[in-house]
Amino acid sequence: MKKIMMILMIAIGVSSVAFGQTKMSKDSKVEAKIIALEKQAWQEWKNKNTSFVQNYLADDAFHVYGDGIVDKIQIVSSLPNCEYKSFSLDNFKFRLVDKNSALLNYTATQDTTCNGKKHATNIRGTSVYVRRGGKWLSLLYMETPAVQ
Repeated sequence: MKKIMMILMIAIGVSSVAFGQTKMSKDSKVEAKIIALEKQAWQEWKNKNTSFVQNYLADDAFHVYGDGIVDKIQIVSSLPNCEYKSFSLDNFKFRLVDKNSALLNYTATQDTTCNGKKHATNIRGTSVYVRRGGKWLSLLYMETPAVQ
């Protein structure tokens, strides 16, 4: 009887550890997917790929910059007026808020001009993603100049 109890306790302990690893593995897969999507978005912005941007943004998406807030229509229509010469993204911090929303923060270095205005070279970017219809979409992007 003692052996059976001992085996049962070990089995329960091992299964709970395995369950935790499965969750972490699932979170890690979502994290990798969101980071890859963010990197792709920057590249597609640089390439002025309006079709990608249109499908990447949630219908109620908005971006927050130092000079104001823009909605999806304004974001897509401003794309041809932006010149992305170069960029690099680093120091990603990811949080899965729930099964359908995620938060991503990172640092970026960019050489970007939109509508004749030069964007800050070093920024902290924050993106909120939502899963709708089985697809991860960008709901919010916020760019803050990084203090050196």
